[in-house]
Amino acid sequence: MSPVIFTLFGFEVRWYSVLILIGVLLAYIIILNESKRFHMDKEKVFNLIFWGLIIGIIGARLYYVIFNFDYYKDNLKEILMVWNGGLAIHGGILFGLITVIVYCKINKMDLLKMLDILSPGLIIAQAIGRWGNFFNSEAYGSAVSYKTLVNMKIIPQFVIDNMEINGFYHLPMFYFESLLCIVGFLIMIILRRKNYLKKGQVFSFYLIWYGMIRFVIEIFRTDSLMFFNLKAAQIVSIIMILVGIIITIVQLRKPKLDDLYDEIED
Repeated sequence: MSPVIFTLFGFEVRWYSVLILIGVLLAYIIILNESKRFHMDKEKVFNLIFWGLIIGIIGARLYYVIFNFDYYKDNLKEILMVWNGGLAIHGGILFGLITVIVYCKINKMDLLKMLDILSPGLIIAQAIGRWGNFFNSEAYGSAVSYKTLVNMKIIPQFVIDNMEINGFYHLPMFYFESLLCIVGFLIMIILRRKNYLKKGQVFSFYLIWYGMIRFVIEIFRTDSLMFFNLKAAQIVSIIMILVGIIITIVQLRKPKLDDLYDEIED
């Protein structure tokens, strides 16, 4: 399995980059359609996505490089080679969130409503982007037998065949994460049509759902970013879950008809 789709004039087109691009385009379509339902300014939404994406990618790379600085300090040229892999989603979420907060503040947009609208697009983009790790032979779990993978029944054969890395078969943690992100996306699509749903509850669901997914995934991953002797992703996941719970509690304590998601702002 090659991480390169084809080479044109010496330039490699890689699965990792293409899959991230597909995820971004699908997220944009989903976000744009929902923002139209609330009569939001198309140009403002596009600019928000544009800057959130650019700064989010920078943040994702910076986060990854910081936690692997022992390697990159001697290989500075490779810091810019994002097509080889090395984008940490938690760094992207953090920097993207800061961008959304600042942008909404400047443009007087409803922050919680915007985060709700962005969340389904974000998680489906993550689901697609995870397959880039498959082609780069990244984000895999502990070594297991071939029979164990087959007996799980839910793993496609082509995934199993390519989970033999360095002479051992490994758990395809990228696949499990992608699958659970798709489930989360479907739940959010249903959730945001629920009567009396309050602003921020779709976003808080995203924080709790993805936080739980990633915490469990990290138990089995063998290539996790470390913070001293702890897995950085698990620390961030706990913070995400707590923030999601707090948002949910605060919104649910408001009167039933206050701060509803389906309200169309003037």
